[in-house]
Order: sequence, then C-alpha cells, then structure tokens
Amino acid sequence: MYAPAISTIISSEYLAEFVSERYGFDKNTTCRVLKTGINHSYLITTSDKKFVLRVYYLHWRTEDEIKEELALLEYLKENGISVSYPIKNRDNHYINCIKALEGERFAVLFTFAEGKSIRNPSEPASFQLGATMAKMHQLTINRTINRKRYDANSLVNWAFQLAKGHFSGPSAEMQYFERASSVISSEFEKAEQSALRYGVIHLDLWYENMKIKDNSEITIFDFDNCGNGWLWLDMAYALMILFRNEPNKETFNSKRAAFYRGYDSIISVSEEEKRIIPYGGLAIWLHYTGIHIQRFDDFSNQFFSQEFLKYWIHTVDQWMKFNEIEI
Repeated sequence: MYAPAISTIISSEYLAEFVSERYGFDKNTTCRVLKTGINHSYLITTSDKKFVLRVYYLHWRTEDEIKEELALLEYLKENGISVSYPIKNRDNHYINCIKALEGERFAVLFTFAEGKSIRNPSEPASFQLGATMAKMHQLTINRTINRKRYDANSLVNWAFQLAKGHFSGPSAEMQYFERASSVISSEFEKAEQSALRYGVIHLDLWYENMKIKDNSEITIFDFDNCGNGWLWLDMAYALMILFRNEPNKETFNSKRAAFYRGYDSIISVSEEEKRIIPYGGLAIWLHYTGIHIQRFDDFSNQFFSQEFLKYWIHTVDQWMKFNEIEI
C-alpha cells in the first residue's frame, strides 16, 4: 500500500500519452514541465503547435468553479480579447480527470500564448497593457460569475487571520498587516461607490500571466483567481507590480501615465478609482500572503518565512509611501 500524498508532480511522459489520446494528437507529441506552483503547468508540443496543460491541485478549485473560469475565457475570446483559451477534447469536453496518487485532479488544455513575459515593460507596452485591460473590462463590467466576491474581508481580513495563526508572537510586520487591514476596510467602505465600476476581474494581472509581442499585442492567461469585484482592482495590482519592477520611479511615473492613456483611450478611469488604486494594490498584495499560508505544505514552504514576510511588507510599504500614504 502506498503512503498517502497531498500533492504529486505527474509524469510528463504519462501526460504526453494522455493528451495525445484525449485530443487526437500525433504520437510524436511531447510534454515537459513549465512550472509547478499553485497549479502545475506543462508545455505540450505536437508536430505543428504548442499548448499549455494546466493540472489543478487537488481540491483547489471545484469543477463548477473551473467551468466558470473557462466560460469567461470563451466569452472574452469570442469578443476579440487575446487570451489563452481552453481546447475541447475528443469527447467535446474542456475538463479532463486524472487519477493521481492523492486523488482525482482536473486538467485543462489551453492555447499557447505567443510573445515574452516581460518583467519591466516599456512605455509603449504599458500603454498597450492599459488598453488591453480596458477592452476586457468593457466586456466584464456589470457581469457576475459564480466565483468568489472580492472585497476588504475576502482580500485582506481573511489573509490577516491566517497570518495570525501562522506567525507566532508580535512583530512590526504583523502590526503593519493589522493596521493595513483596518485602513483598507475603512477606505473601501467610504469610497464613492457610484464612481467605482464593478464586474468580473482577473485579480492576478502581473507579468508572469501575460505575454507581450512587439510591444503591441498582449495575451492574458491564468484566470485561476478570477471573480467578482471592482474593476480598478485589476488596475491596482498591475500598477503596483509595474512600480516594484521599475527601479527608476520617474520612469515609473511615465509608464503609469502611459498605462492610463491606454486605458482611457478605450474607457474612462474615474478620479475616485485613481484615488483608491494604491489601497487596491496593498489589498491584493496582502491577499497573496494568505494564499502562501493556505498552500504552505506544497507550494510556499521553501521561501515563506519571517524574513520573507519582512521583505513582503517592506515592498508594499514602499508602494504606499510612494503614493504618500502612511499605514
């Protein structure tokens, strides 16, 4: 009898045969690991095409939640948004089931996004990012899906409660986290709601979840965290990541201005959205602290420590201070 497992990395050789059979690909189809993380991603290569196979972690997303994600991608694709979209298998299904050692896991095949993941995009690419995001938001505004609703409680208060249980004893970082949780709740509550657009959001728009081609075409992927929330949350996280990766803050200001010009060329950003965007970057950054704790056993344990928390809080504090906000 095998010892029980919480997470396994499924063999690339097995998945090459699995995908070849399920999708009718040629026998020369190959598979290799792209990334193991929250979910596991594999590069599938046939004689003439590339695809990405995502194997979801056990119980990470329900089948219904995955269906909602895939339906959103189909909707975006049909309306001209460049996304990595799902491919149906020979049985006309998007979702495959794999009997792994730890239990039944879901797997979905996606189109391959062309271009490069650019950590520090140029000003023209920043403009295009704003325009691409706005086009997506034009389609998702006032829509809902059967996924999580993102607000101060589900973003930050949830993460803070997990952090309290994970990090023993008081620290300056946990005191900052507690103050930030309170400030975010207050700012989100008192914001002028009529000026804040609401709809379906990606929530994880950073450079590793998009490919840029010739500074003019951006393909977005990994909608694993999509849900319902204010549209400016997507803008907030993208801008905070842009800030973190651009060492010259005058250059960041130029890129941020280009991003807003790109967005405004499609749909207007309200002044209230711009005012609250720094708090959105703070909220999502702290939210992913909760994800690190939630997935400590199989994902984050190699890096997630008290020292990492210091770096994590320092990073977001620099963002807030740049926006002249003290927590």
